[in-house]
Amino acid sequence: MSKVKANDTISVHYTGKLSNGEVFDSSAARGPLEVKLGDGMLIPGFEKGLVGMEVNEKKTITIPKEEAYGEVREELFQVVKNEELPQDIKPEVGMGLVAKSPDGAEQQLRIAEVKEDHIVIDANHPLAGQDLVFDLELIEIK
Repeated sequence: MSKVKANDTISVHYTGKLSNGEVFDSSAARGPLEVKLGDGMLIPGFEKGLVGMEVNEKKTITIPKEEAYGEVREELFQVVKNEELPQDIKPEVGMGLVAKSPDGAEQQLRIAEVKEDHIVIDANHPLAGQDLVFDLELIEIK
């Protein structure tokens, strides 16, 4: 039976959990993820965990934060004065915001703190600083 190797296109079901068991993502409702390894679409630890798997194999992998979304980086926190915010929003901790750069690229942000005259936004990935656990089931090697 063949095994997953670098540059294969594969189909995989997964459930992603935090180390406390809380599920943050799953392919169960959407159908399996189809992806070509080596294209940079997966976090390094997820891709590494797939290599060597056989069709119909199931396994659980733990990905250290360094092979996932990295450490929380303090330089990705910024203060934004209330007058710079759209007038129609009431900022709350955890609320998602989208910033657009001059070239039109979008960046996902999260409100980390709300103060009287400003907010603190966090541009880190929401899973930065976390070790992740994935239950994997390889469906197909194409």
